[in-house]
Amino acid sequence: MAKQTFEVENLSLHYLTRFGDKIRAVTDVSFTMQEGEILGIAGESGCGKSTLVNGLMGLFIPPLYPSAGDVRVAGESLMNRTPEEVRKNVLSRKVSMIPQGAFNALNPTRKVKDIAADVIAAHEGGTDSTATNARLMERFQLFFGKETARILNSYPIQLTAGERQRSVIGISTLLNPQMVIADEPTSALDVSTQKVVIKMIFDLLDAGIFKSMIFITHELPLLRHVANNIAIMYAGEFVEKGTAEQIVFSPKHPYTKALMGAMLSAEAGQKDRKPVAIEGAPPSLAKEIVGCRFAERCPVVRPECRQNKQEIRMFADRLVRCDYAE
Repeated sequence: MAKQTFEVENLSLHYLTRFGDKIRAVTDVSFTMQEGEILGIAGESGCGKSTLVNGLMGLFIPPLYPSAGDVRVAGESLMNRTPEEVRKNVLSRKVSMIPQGAFNALNPTRKVKDIAADVIAAHEGGTDSTATNARLMERFQLFFGKETARILNSYPIQLTAGERQRSVIGISTLLNPQMVIADEPTSALDVSTQKVVIKMIFDLLDAGIFKSMIFITHELPLLRHVANNIAIMYAGEFVEKGTAEQIVFSPKHPYTKALMGAMLSAEAGQKDRKPVAIEGAPPSLAKEIVGCRFAERCPVVRPECRQNKQEIRMFADRLVRCDYAE
């Protein structure tokens, strides 16, 4: 039986404006993850993915605040921690993030080996430079082989986009975190480089360098080749969660269907399908929402959808937040 590594229970997050108003960015998100699992999270811009990432790492930096819920890594809660404690004992050790923009994540004035050494020093105190260099050589050989010495002694500007992204992955997983959160790690890469990066992620997971991963992307079809399970997010809520095959080939929630229909796909049987835009815009999260959050854009909306809050429930072997899913 797979070991449970990550638990999120009824997590709600909000931003507080300078006028005291609450922006309810994430509402009542719950899920668990097992060792070896990759969970994909997809949704349009502004749905709450990046805010959720901060909450999953325990990074509650004003104006972001937790409203309710809990996040646990290997049974240990990340809530109610000071920023200093989160920085020293949580980030990189328990939960680590692979950022979207590798070039922006790396200090342009420092070599890769110095950036990586700073991570070790920040979490483990002063270390012998010779031992640190040997440690970096051993780890980065997993990513670069014979090119390891060149990569470590290079500035970010001297590397290709793929080399920078692999360097960021190497730095993010240097301390063998329990959970890795990848925030669109392949969005700025060409297709062939995407394949290299994704294979490297699988190799790291198989080697036990990290235990599980959350993979966030706008490219829903890509997740079928990366994730075991997929959660679809809309207006701060999970609206559907199931296996990758279920979500890509047999979506049940109207928003998931619309999201798939709005994307180009190279999957068998979908190559000739023309993408169809989703009309309208998501609701404002600055005010209380009555009824279904997708109601104003839903092509199959019913009068009761605008009146009744939709609860997530089991339907057709997956979780769906719609009383009229089919």
